Amino acid sequence: MNSVEPRLLGQLHSAAEHLEHASPHEILSWAFENFREVVMACSFEDAALLHMVHEVAPQAPVVFLDTGGHFPQTLDFVARLEREWGLRLVRTRAATDSPVCGSPGCCAARKVEPLRQALVGRDAWITSLKRVDSPTRSHVPVVAWDEKFSLVKLNPLATWSDEDVAYYLGAHGLAEHPLWAQGYTSIGCAAVTQKPLDGTDRRSGRWAGSTTVECGLHEA
Repeated sequence: MNSVEPRLLGQLHSAAEHLEHASPHEILSWAFENFREVVMACSFEDAALLHMVHEVAPQAPVVFLDTGGHFPQTLDFVARLEREWGLRLVRTRAATDSPVCGSPGCCAARKVEPLRQALVGRDAWITSLKRVDSPTRSHVPVVAWDEKFSLVKLNPLATWSDEDVAYYLGAHGLAEHPLWAQGYTSIGCAAVTQKPLDGTDRRSGRWAGSTTVECGLHEA
């Protein structure tokens, strides 16, 4: 882990307070004005934040972690948006000797390490984390230093609700992930993703049958 100057931590803390009630577009504009190498990591679960990034910085790199275990519908959705929006897509690939999808060490090999390589030389990365996603994300800051990957991490949708995202998609006529219509609310690899149970949070269908709640990308 690279060290970070206390001065930068203070600046990021101040920025987080200042941007707490800013719109995602304002947060993105601030990011691209203050950092030279900014990349978005996109799961393509929905296109809301991707659309905003494309509006603010059309040539920004978009990283898609191709784990080798995605639903065919996800891969089709990625290909569609890449083609229609002219995305500057950076597609990572899992190593051929990666653990089987859903087994111990799978996420580290298929997601965490490929993203680490994709972030080399970057100043900041953008995620679509929201506080309403799950209890483990309830205190996600708008901007902070990411100790895991040693760069600035931006969460422009941190304060948004699922209803906010749905409204944005509808207002802009954006396509939805095909699996949404089938009742999925959080979409990862096919082998470990189910529809959520009634009365549970939207990510409760992830890593079905295990105690896992995060893949490791968003842990310090």
